[in-house]
Amino acid sequence: MLINRIAEENMQPSNQAVMRVEAKPFLKWAGGKQQLLSQLDAFLPQTFQRYFEPFVGGGAVFFHLRDTERLLHEVFLFDNNEELINAYLVVRDAIDDLITYLAIHQRRHSRDYYYEFRALDRQVITLSDVERAARTIYLNRTCYNGLYRVNRKGQFNVPIGSYKNPQVLYEDTLRSASLALQGVHIVANDFEAVLNDAQAGDFFYFDPPYDPISETASFTSYTADNFGDEDQRRLACVFRQLTDMGCYCLLSNSCTPFVLDLYQGFRVETVSANRAINSNASGRGNIKEVVVLNY
Repeated sequence: MLINRIAEENMQPSNQAVMRVEAKPFLKWAGGKQQLLSQLDAFLPQTFQRYFEPFVGGGAVFFHLRDTERLLHEVFLFDNNEELINAYLVVRDAIDDLITYLAIHQRRHSRDYYYEFRALDRQVITLSDVERAARTIYLNRTCYNGLYRVNRKGQFNVPIGSYKNPQVLYEDTLRSASLALQGVHIVANDFEAVLNDAQAGDFFYFDPPYDPISETASFTSYTADNFGDEDQRRLACVFRQLTDMGCYCLLSNSCTPFVLDLYQGFRVETVSANRAINSNASGRGNIKEVVVLNY
């Protein structure tokens, strides 16, 4: 079996000294905010207490705040994607073991290897947390466009990317991310759960699956349950409840009539993003997105 063959390989962790580099996302993520940080930075509150990111995804805003030393209090990262959260926990808590597994995947990568490894979630097999995290990162680095997409059974179904020699292991990035995640609360949960912990003065950044701007731009399959209109309404309700509690809230979403209607009465700004995930080429390129603030 594939996972047994991997376990038989040399599993000695690297002792190579790694230079501290800027903390940044260790995963590709559809709708990630890395390219928008310079625009979003102008909208971040100057001071706040604790930081919450209920749709952590690639975590670009978290890593940016950590790297600029603006996270002075507790940090809470949430997502309902359990494989994603497991990857964050392993990066935080078992970085050496993770790097060792990823080095093996780097050496063994091929088309057959990709599809054999992708199929593990279709088999009765138990992987350790580190093995699951390494699988998530390996597939993310070698699949088409870095997508994370699952079917209704929760099975990863993205085809292999057209890379000649993809880089699977970015050791410096992973070690810097591990340092940034030390002391951070990381939980697999629905975004609505943040209401149980919120206090006045906390800052919440919401980056949910976007409201589709067209049928060909619809992409909400990060988990077996898609993020639909009712979820967008629930999120708007949470945004208003947190506002009433005295929290700072910032939200990113598509610039659609539906979103604008949901957040009537709040400050709405626009940013320009270069988006490539659309089955229709005419729908790719610079897209106007909204930033909703309650301050």
